Formats: sequence, structure tokens, C-alpha cells
Amino acid sequence: MAGKKKYYVVWVGRITGVFEDWATCKAQVDQFEGAKYKSFESKMEADKAFMEGYEQYKRRQLSSSKPAGLSFLSGNDPIPVWDSLAVDAACNMVTKQMEYRGVHTTTKEVWFHQGPFPGASNNIGEFLAIVHGLALLKQRNSPIPIYTDSITALAWVRHKKHKSIVLPTEENTRIFELLNRAELWLRNNTFTTKIIKWDTRTWGEIPADFGRK
Repeated sequence: MAGKKKYYVVWVGRITGVFEDWATCKAQVDQFEGAKYKSFESKMEADKAFMEGYEQYKRRQLSSSKPAGLSFLSGNDPIPVWDSLAVDAACNMVTKQMEYRGVHTTTKEVWFHQGPFPGASNNIGEFLAIVHGLALLKQRNSPIPIYTDSITALAWVRHKKHKSIVLPTEENTRIFELLNRAELWLRNNTFTTKIIKWDTRTWGEIPADFGRK
């Protein structure tokens, strides 16, 4: 059975407008840095969103949405938002050395890279990477979203607290200092940054991946 028809708005792309098929929309936004686009269920809704402009549409959505901060990919975005920050972590399961980083999704430019830290875990790194990204984007007053491939880290950020089973030792004192700082930042700061689950099955490895699998 054919899927429900969608309409695609391109606010920023090679050609802007409302398009009635994904292939035409994709041609306008694929690998176009800073592209802004979205799919809608009806032509009327798409026309309204295009006419009011991206910033006004975004403000309207934020004002009527759930508390800002966490957003799971809904399936309405067949390709990533290219102007975004991708974060990831890597942990050597033998040495327990962990590191994490954040890169621009399109250019792969490294925006931050921390570690390696001893006595940690991959989940801890994913969590710290998200919070590091949130703090950086807030400092830069940047509206771009963050992508992560870790559902666990997303849950920890949502609850503003890590739930790692790693126990504190003299060796990993620095890690627990960073975890405490991250939790404190989440409790004391508000943010509008969207944190989106990276669709690894469709898009491949997240751009911040360390390539050690």
C-alpha cells in the first residue's frame, strides 16, 4: 500500500518553495550547507509554513511544543540537517580508555575532542559529549541541532543525571568530576537546542564516529 502523500517545504536550498515529492525536495537540500526544510501532511499546512518563513514557523512550533531540549527523529526528516553538530564517543573495552568529540556534520571539522580518560565507559562519553555540545552551542548562541547515536545518553540528559554502573576509583576521579559538572550544568541551564537520534541504519555511521568498530 502506498504511503500517505507528503508535501515538502524548502525555506533554504538551491530552489525554495513547496514540493510534492521527496526526490524534488532532496535535489534542493542534499549537501546544501545550511538547508532548512520539512515535510507536512497537507498542502495547506505546507503553504502556510512556507509563506510565514522559517524563523516564524520555528518560533510558532517552539511556543506550542513540549519543553525544549530533547527531540527524537520522527521520520519526517529523510536526511540529516547538514548544519548541525554530531557527537560520539569511543571506549577501548580492554584498557577502559574513553574519549569523545563533536564535529560539524557536513564539514567534519572537529569542534571539540576530550580524552582519553581511564576507567570510563562509552555511555559516559556519549553523555559528556552531548552536554559539552549543549554548552558550546549555548555559548555561541547557535541554533543548530545536535545528533547522537546513543539512546542511553539521551535518556541521561533527559533526566539530568547519569546512571552509569562504573564505580569511582582513584584512577577515574577526573571522569566523575566531569560527570558532576555535566549534571550541574543541566540543572542550572535552559536550552532550546534539539538533540536528535542519528539514524545509523539509514545514514551510516555518525560523522563523529572514531571508526574503531
